[in-house]
Amino acid sequence: MALHTWLLYLLAVIGLSLTPGPNGLLALSHGALYGQRKALFTIAGGVLGFTLLMALSMLGIGTLLKASAEALTLLKWLGGAYLIWLGIQLWRAPALHLSLAEKAASRSDATLLRQGLLSALSNPKVILFFGAFLPQFLDPHADLWLQFAIMALTFALVEGGVEYLLARLAHRIRPWLQRSGKGFNRCCGGLFALMGAALPMTR
Repeated sequence: MALHTWLLYLLAVIGLSLTPGPNGLLALSHGALYGQRKALFTIAGGVLGFTLLMALSMLGIGTLLKASAEALTLLKWLGGAYLIWLGIQLWRAPALHLSLAEKAASRSDATLLRQGLLSALSNPKVILFFGAFLPQFLDPHADLWLQFAIMALTFALVEGGVEYLLARLAHRIRPWLQRSGKGFNRCCGGLFALMGAALPMTR
């Protein structure tokens, strides 16, 4: 993977990780309820789940590219349209409201790990999203699985880092999200739409 492609991918992944989603909210709530150290197990489960879904998406992309090298161009344009649609949906989404109980019973590390994993795996739309997102950065003439390894490692580090930051700052971030959630959604939705419009035209 060329350095400039990886840097573009890194910027896109940072924007994606900052977008509100079930696993980010789970890390936020577990950070507030159980503390940042316990929330690490939630985060690890979510990152593992996302990596597995990325592998499934990549398997399908690799199979398609073996059948037709031109399929990547089609994938990029269809994926771009899907990202624009997601951006519009996020722009129109209501502000987040996350309410937490005053007290929560302690849960085992394995339970938190499982909750993070299932939160990532239980959304089949994630596979479709990765199927739209990953082809934007692929070089069909290079080793696909090496590119996947770089993408997966980059995503895991960024996503894990952002979720840990959410867990660490849970008590400060939660009130801000409730006050400014609509504007935050529109910012993230605009980012998705821009990515969807711009990425298919990059080489």
